[in-house]
Amino acid sequence: MIEWVSLGDGVRPVPEPVATPLVWIAAFSGALVLVVSLNTVVGPDRPGLALIGLSLMAVVLSLCARFTAAPGTAVLCWLFLNGFAIPPAGTLTWAGDRDTYWLACLFGAALVGTAAARLAHARAAYRRLTAGGGPGTEDWPYDG
Repeated sequence: MIEWVSLGDGVRPVPEPVATPLVWIAAFSGALVLVVSLNTVVGPDRPGLALIGLSLMAVVLSLCARFTAAPGTAVLCWLFLNGFAIPPAGTLTWAGDRDTYWLACLFGAALVGTAAARLAHARAAYRRLTAGGGPGTEDWPYDG
């Protein structure tokens, strides 16, 4: 008799990343809250501080995301940085070097967060798999 076994059952050594649309929703709402709160507390003419805050938020959001979410996360954070952290508020502009640098910083932050999470998960999975010994290692080393 044939017994069907689902390959998806059981414990996964590496956790499943969060769906990309959920990460983008969190990036949209988090960037909105961060930029509005920074504009309220510090003032609207502090894009450096907003860039640091949004980069840290991109790193934190990317800890549970896929690599494919990084470009969208960076662009959403940049939209709020460019649209609301520099005067005039609500107007998107493109200043070549400045905006390229901002996008590169935000994209790099998202990639660093995702890569760090993947590396940490892989190391933890390797430790879990090797600590259990696995099948066939019961009598290793052989004492004779």
